[in-house]
Amino acid sequence: MPAALPRQLPRQVLIPLIVACALFMEQVDSTIISTALPAIATSLQEDPVSLKLAMTSYLLSLAVFIPASGWAADRYGARTVFRSAIVIFTLGSILCGLSTGLVDFVLYRIIQGMGGAMMVPVGRLVILRSIPKAELVSALAWLTMPALLGPVLGPPLGGFITTYFDWRLIFFINVPIGILGVILATRFIENVREEDVPPLDLRGLVLSGLGLSGIVAGLALMGEAMMSIWLAIAIGSAGIVIFGFYVRHAHRTPNAVIDLTLLRLTTFRAGVLGASLFRVGIGAIPFLLPLMLQLSFGLSPLASGLLTFASSAGALVMKTTAAPIIRHFGFRRILVVNSLISSAFIAANVLFTPQTPHLIIMGVLLVGGFFRSLEFTALNAIAYADVEQADMSRATSFASVAQQVSLSVGVAVAGMVLETMREIRGSDTLVQADFTPAFLVVAAISALSVFSFLRLPKDAGAEMAGAKSTIEKHTLPDPRSEVPPQP
Repeated sequence: MPAALPRQLPRQVLIPLIVACALFMEQVDSTIISTALPAIATSLQEDPVSLKLAMTSYLLSLAVFIPASGWAADRYGARTVFRSAIVIFTLGSILCGLSTGLVDFVLYRIIQGMGGAMMVPVGRLVILRSIPKAELVSALAWLTMPALLGPVLGPPLGGFITTYFDWRLIFFINVPIGILGVILATRFIENVREEDVPPLDLRGLVLSGLGLSGIVAGLALMGEAMMSIWLAIAIGSAGIVIFGFYVRHAHRTPNAVIDLTLLRLTTFRAGVLGASLFRVGIGAIPFLLPLMLQLSFGLSPLASGLLTFASSAGALVMKTTAAPIIRHFGFRRILVVNSLISSAFIAANVLFTPQTPHLIIMGVLLVGGFFRSLEFTALNAIAYADVEQADMSRATSFASVAQQVSLSVGVAVAGMVLETMREIRGSDTLVQADFTPAFLVVAAISALSVFSFLRLPKDAGAEMAGAKSTIEKHTLPDPRSEVPPQP
């Protein structure tokens, strides 16, 4: 049994704060690093565009291991897996801070992703199993705080550390937080587990992991000097074939690790496939914008971070107004119109120049973040509108995997466009003109999501939209959905 809880901190506050400790570490770390990408590339003597491999490897590691996290918690106990996740993430952070080249940096980011993949869903599971239902909403409210504050604090903090200290400190600051999280979890969290746990779909986990990794890796490696275009195409094609085997396997397996039968639900299909297209553009922003501001505009990491945090601040403001907006306009109208508005704000980045006043840049990013957060809030709710309670765990796992893959694709596509533009110019340096087609391509892909949302019934999610408490219940944010991880 856990130690007695301090009287001044009731269980519904203390346990979520312990989980939030780990979540805050992951959120700050993932948003802090995007600002430091140019400095990391210089230190490792690598091309800044090649750092996209470090970003996509982290996101793909999340996608591959998230489906196994719930099973591991059921099998070995939530506290055991949660503590192990913190240790793995912290170890990966230390190794990243000691990196000497791109290859080992990418490898260590994969290790970090393994820890992050288990940390967030298992942490949420700890709360769901430790807190009485009557106190659950209050407890989850505490959990959402780091999801909202981490992305706001990350970019300026990363810029400050990179400008005045060393980028390696970004990873080392996770160590004391991780140690504190392990100590608190050991003392106050019970090791709850399920008695009857079905076997893990190991074959499905391997097929889906290899397939998705191959597809995104093929995109990410296109244009890399160390890789031929044909080898990149071969890797991507192999990924498609392997994932095809997974699709066949999933239709024959009752407990498939990614339950594709959920796509028969119109609302879930829109909340996953439409959202995936939308997130391609969103995932590219944290990669493209800091590179443009620092390499093209000549801003310091701190100045860049102080500008880009405005997007997260806009998302934070939206959380107070999303529910009444959705109730007034309905899910379908919001998703259709707002996907186009948000895509337009992605494209608006091409209008920035070194002479653009910083207040205007911050204003555009702030408003763009506001609309993006509204879209995510609606997507987080509509995806589960018709999912039965018994299928909820598999649905959230499926949605989480799709989310990480789409963010990875966004980074890979953006990097591929930048590489293509440099190749056309015959130069090794990035100029402002290279970023214009990159922003426009990912914005166009995001805008394609509108066709998925148009297929929704006009009254889709009407029951949710009609009750404020229901909207709030279903829009407690996935900590990675409001602001994409920016590893």
